[in-house]
Amino acid sequence: MSSLSRELVFLILQFLDEEKFKDAVHRLEQESGFYFNMRHFEEMVTNGEWDEVEKYLSGFTKVDDNRYSMKIFFEIRKQKYLEALDKKDRAKAVDILVKDLKVFSAFNEDLFKEITQLLTLENFRDNEQLSKYGDTKSARGVMLAELKKLIEANPLFRDKLNFPTLRNSRLRTLINQSLNWQHQLCKNPKPNPDIKTLFIDHSCGQSQANGARAPSPVTNALMGGLPKPAGFPPLGAHGPFQPAQGPLPTSLAGWMSNPAPAAHASASAGPIGFNSSNNAALLKRPRTPPSNNPAIDYQTADSEHVLKRSRPFGLSDDQASNNLPVNILPVGYPSQNHGQSSFSTDDLPKAVVMTLSQGSAVKSMDFHPVQQILLLVGTSTGEVMLWELGTREKLAQRNFKVWELGSCSMPLQASLANDYNASVNRVIWSPDGTLCGVAYSKHIIHLYAYHGGDNLQDKLEIEAHVGSVNDLAFCFPNKQLCIVTCGEDRLIKVWDANTGAKQYAFEGHEAPVYSVCPHYKENIQFIFSTATDGKIKAWLYDNVGSRVDYDAPGHSSTALAYSADGTRLFSCGTNKEGDSYIVEWNESEGAVKRTYIGLGKRSVGVVQFDTTKNRFLAAGDENMVKFWDMDNVNLLTTTDAEGGLQASPCIRFNKEGILLAVSTNENGIKVLANTDGIRLLRTVESRSFDSPRIAQGSIVKPPAMGTFAASTVAANLVDRVASTPPMAALNGDNRNLPDVKPRITDESIDKSRAWKLIEINEPSQCRSLRLPDNISAMRVSRLIYTNSGSAILALAANAVHKLWKWQRNERNTSGKATASIAPQLWQPTSGILMTNDISDRNPEDAVPCFALSKNDSYVMSASGGKISLFNMMTFKTMTTFMPPPPAASFLAFHPQDNNIIAIGMEDSSIQIYNVRVDEVKTKLKGHHKRITGLAFSNVLNVLISSGADSQLCVWSTDGWEKQTSRQLQIPAGRAAAPLADTRVQFHQDQTHLIAVHETQIAIYEAPKLECLKQWVPREASGPITHATYSCDSQSIYVSFEDGSVGVLTATSLRLRCRINPASYLPANPSLRVYPLVIAAHPSEPTQFALGLTDGGVYMLEPLESEGKWGTLPPENNAGPSSAPVTANLDQPQR
Repeated sequence: MSSLSRELVFLILQFLDEEKFKDAVHRLEQESGFYFNMRHFEEMVTNGEWDEVEKYLSGFTKVDDNRYSMKIFFEIRKQKYLEALDKKDRAKAVDILVKDLKVFSAFNEDLFKEITQLLTLENFRDNEQLSKYGDTKSARGVMLAELKKLIEANPLFRDKLNFPTLRNSRLRTLINQSLNWQHQLCKNPKPNPDIKTLFIDHSCGQSQANGARAPSPVTNALMGGLPKPAGFPPLGAHGPFQPAQGPLPTSLAGWMSNPAPAAHASASAGPIGFNSSNNAALLKRPRTPPSNNPAIDYQTADSEHVLKRSRPFGLSDDQASNNLPVNILPVGYPSQNHGQSSFSTDDLPKAVVMTLSQGSAVKSMDFHPVQQILLLVGTSTGEVMLWELGTREKLAQRNFKVWELGSCSMPLQASLANDYNASVNRVIWSPDGTLCGVAYSKHIIHLYAYHGGDNLQDKLEIEAHVGSVNDLAFCFPNKQLCIVTCGEDRLIKVWDANTGAKQYAFEGHEAPVYSVCPHYKENIQFIFSTATDGKIKAWLYDNVGSRVDYDAPGHSSTALAYSADGTRLFSCGTNKEGDSYIVEWNESEGAVKRTYIGLGKRSVGVVQFDTTKNRFLAAGDENMVKFWDMDNVNLLTTTDAEGGLQASPCIRFNKEGILLAVSTNENGIKVLANTDGIRLLRTVESRSFDSPRIAQGSIVKPPAMGTFAASTVAANLVDRVASTPPMAALNGDNRNLPDVKPRITDESIDKSRAWKLIEINEPSQCRSLRLPDNISAMRVSRLIYTNSGSAILALAANAVHKLWKWQRNERNTSGKATASIAPQLWQPTSGILMTNDISDRNPEDAVPCFALSKNDSYVMSASGGKISLFNMMTFKTMTTFMPPPPAASFLAFHPQDNNIIAIGMEDSSIQIYNVRVDEVKTKLKGHHKRITGLAFSNVLNVLISSGADSQLCVWSTDGWEKQTSRQLQIPAGRAAAPLADTRVQFHQDQTHLIAVHETQIAIYEAPKLECLKQWVPREASGPITHATYSCDSQSIYVSFEDGSVGVLTATSLRLRCRINPASYLPANPSLRVYPLVIAAHPSEPTQFALGLTDGGVYMLEPLESEGKWGTLPPENNAGPSSAPVTANLDQPQR
């Protein structure tokens, strides 16, 4: 038998064992002779199953194979003979002597005679050699120890005593990979393939037995687990093994299938999963945000194999290589992860910057997801407070009060009549920060609408549970914002966040439910729940019941939390004995991946924890905050926050992890900060004097789709009048808030009169840096920061790319791009350059374009020739495709599927291209000139295109139908060039967008493309060359042909700062140099870079003493004009 066939037997053995086919497992072990299961052998010997023992041994050896084998069989048969004598069953003893022991007489006749003489004794123990023979159990134990030594010494058992190390459910994984690969080869893959049989190859054809309805992500486990009695069915209705309803087995194919979140080792030897008759096949790893058309993304590693492939391909950002086709397995470079920032303990917020007095014990806290210095606090006396940390001001406070006592149930009314007090168990913001929820210790939850400032309005009161409501969270099933609650009544319930109507109720826990953790993976929404008895269950949004039932580590009251990127799952809990556990779950193996060391042995209360930066864990324990690196089980560091913390303090990071709130013994909160957090708070403090406070009507800006740095939130807090209507960025949630006009005080009017445009004319008025360059300079056609913010990529007109990297060191502890330190013009050791194919045309005549993968590892680029895919670590060309004509003029990755690329073409068409199968899925036609801009909204599920025809078009990404189009309104007296570029970029709310044209900046609202505002520059500046939102969408940076850069306030399109070329360019009257492209840093809202006509790249930042580009201009209203466009001409300097 070949080695692969032998390994297949091991895979089958593993499968049979996981599925509890116990007899079949041992039958195959014996018949194949590949693995001697010592544990099974011990059980049979201990139980005296002598016939089964010899039958099992016969698969590995015979009596006369060697002296070890002879001794093994002799000891077994001798024991069987002695037990018959001990039971006075002489007939059976004689039978054993004749049939089983006689064979040994040929080798040792004297020994056989001595054994035969035992029949004459009343008690065989009278034989001197057997005088120490005890009872049957002890005798078997002594013999077993001898047998194990003989087996281990027997050369016939060599290499058969250890089962090879395999990942759980390896056979099922291989079948899933085969099915996924077959699905990749389908001509027209459709989602949720219905795999009905493994007997024939899968095909998505209409009449195939293995037909499918849609593309399956290659990460999906198309084959679920086989249901067993008293087991757990796996998640995934479309798996070939259709589950029966009932409890799940201990061996589940991942929390979500094979693989996904994991069970504690004591609860499951395999992964954990669940099933739903209405859900798509399962996901291997969670992603954020969910994908409606998932496929492979781009890997972070180089792949030499790709060069052998004749067509383009797709690689995942985060997929394991064993999910990839065998001919494109990536070669890893673990030590060269471009774009991955390193971290140190300096990144942790440990410096105490303030203490806030609450008046009662803090029970729960949550930072606003957008305005990251707003802290929501709930206390033991039922108070809910909203703090602005920049000014240390309490913006709002609500005391416990039942809004509609008459509509409450009689048990609640009776409880309130006896004691009207209640404690807050949980406060939490909705993902977009426009709602906040409060769970109380008595029956009810409150939902508040937040409109900025101190505008916290009552929205919903729900009597959610009988007794205490222990936890509350927001979720988004069926594209509808909902609230999940759990309570003392052992139930989990889901409520509509707009109406308060109950959507689902889940029962099955046998103890009060302690916490809930809703999450989604691709298109599957689910809820984990934990109870005070240590049980963890999982639920889909249906009425089938719990999909998972197992024990938390230590049977503790446990809270679960995902890392910010949704890819890693952690839990922390404390049991009744005070033992605490903080662990990470292995999502692909179904077991605890690591248990972190350092929690106290006898914790007071339940230890609370939090995660930040996708890197650190923190827990409140033993009157301090303890920190761990997620990848290291040992305690990283601790802080006691200068003393006074609770024994198990409540802790909470803000979104960026630069602030940490911790509860104290004296009914207060200490706020800890790192360097960025301190800078943020100081910036806000200083800016509070630059802008009037508008208490009412300032609207919370929508949630960020990217990252924020320290001063991001400061800009938002000062710019109180947010003119963009809030749109929840939670998978298309679209809740409108009232647009209330602000009350402006006399002081603000005085400040408005005193405001003037800031002009920056001298190098001393800002920080600028020309990036070092020793490569021949050609005009910069495209410019972008990497997503990590630690590098800048430029594409020159000669089709050559340049990459500058900032190193992390003592002078630059963050490792991010900064104008204070020169970066390195980076090249691999091979010295090659990333150079686009230029075909037969002059690159000067081409329209360059590029797009960067989400993990900064790959860049897709074109300069009039074929589209090239480059590896950003090695600069190697991975593949080229789509030769002209027509040539590509703009590239954009689909935000939810890196295999789908929208390619704008010179012939005015847009091609939706699937890299994985090397196929154009569809062509979009609606423009009349070349495509100059593309932008996806993953909230609205639309693609916005713009062209040199000054037209905007909206396309549905579901069916790629054209929804609407709009012609730019060219300002009166201005003439547009025949092929003037029009660029589009979405605001971080993914609903509003800017259109950039040489004559104007305009704000539109998608999908109807209603033009809300338009800004027309003064003619003296020359045409607009480029513009971009800052990372927080609070500012718009605009470059002009005269070399100047304007900074607009995004909400009002008012120019607040003009940076003249003399402030950053050296004086050279004979050379006309100006910026062609502008790029904004992904997490520093005041930093941007310019690509110039002379090939130079400059980075600009305001002075540290200023911290901003100018002051806010006066506002005339609180929101975007609902009337037709009003032109806001460039304000003259006053």
